[in-house]
Amino acid sequence: MSNPKIIVTGGCGYIGSHTIVDLSENGFEVISIDSLVRADARMLSGIEKILGKKIRNYPVDLTDREATLAVLEEHRDAVGIIHFAAYKSVPESTEYPLLYYRNNMGALYNILEGAALYNIPNIVFSSSCSVYGLVEHLPVTEQTPFGEAQCAYARSKQHGEQVIEDFILANPLSAILLRYFNPVGAHLSSEIGETPLDVPNNLVPYITQTAAGRREKLTVFGVDYDTRDGSCIRDYVHVCDIAHAHTLAVKYLLDGTSGKALDIFNLGTGTGVSVLEAVQAFERVTGQQLKYESGPRRPGDVVAVYADNTKAREVLKWEPQYNIDEMMRSAWAWEKAMKARGYY
Repeated sequence: MSNPKIIVTGGCGYIGSHTIVDLSENGFEVISIDSLVRADARMLSGIEKILGKKIRNYPVDLTDREATLAVLEEHRDAVGIIHFAAYKSVPESTEYPLLYYRNNMGALYNILEGAALYNIPNIVFSSSCSVYGLVEHLPVTEQTPFGEAQCAYARSKQHGEQVIEDFILANPLSAILLRYFNPVGAHLSSEIGETPLDVPNNLVPYITQTAAGRREKLTVFGVDYDTRDGSCIRDYVHVCDIAHAHTLAVKYLLDGTSGKALDIFNLGTGTGVSVLEAVQAFERVTGQQLKYESGPRRPGDVVAVYADNTKAREVLKWEPQYNIDEMMRSAWAWEKAMKARGYY
């Protein structure tokens, strides 16, 4: 009997590539769809080195309905789709909101249509803690209501969840929404990791690029927030932990014992770490001294958010394995590996 097949959109991206590895190591056959417009094709060779086999990728723009449906029709024997593919920059989405709505929503619409048309029964959606907006009570649970979205990216994730909820009601499909907090780090092999194609919008790759001399200095956006050290607080979680949660989510859907057509899980460690604390952790575990300065608050940033991950632990049996020191250590190892391999 062949291994169950999963289609991963955005499979050459940061979380997608790590999830392909985790799925494959847990007995799934994986097909990737990634246009490579905002991903690095070298992730495929990194995946191959880790797994010892090739993963097929379709370089398809998911906003192209006909091209998307053609791939899904070819793989209509798939048991599920994990939908990562989306634009994800908070500053860019603030500047170009229509770009984000057209891409993120258009791709989702086509994926859902294809899933229903070709009877691919399970969907795992890459959502975000940004759906919670400005929250009054921490940690956030899955029952915490949506707050006002702080950027177009966040609003696209809110809308995406709502579209899936409506779609599941009208079609015999099941879905899990995974709300990530702040994925960081890299695979421990240093064969795959985060590869910003331009100036990073996330903290940790900016930290590692600054330490490597690719950036002159790091700017900490906002040191006057009402937090313990004035900087924003986030829930950083290792990308391999995030990846494994997707495998567990797929298994949970295939098991079919939940009795729910739609379920939601927070994916975070449950521990809030400030931006300055993250910088200090990097310096501590790597011995690298960072040049950084304080700057103004950045539009779209939430002051503080971290997860209550009780539900994911109890229902999916998900246990984060890596702490902030290990996250920073693996991120730095990946940065050095990129330089050694001529990524820049």
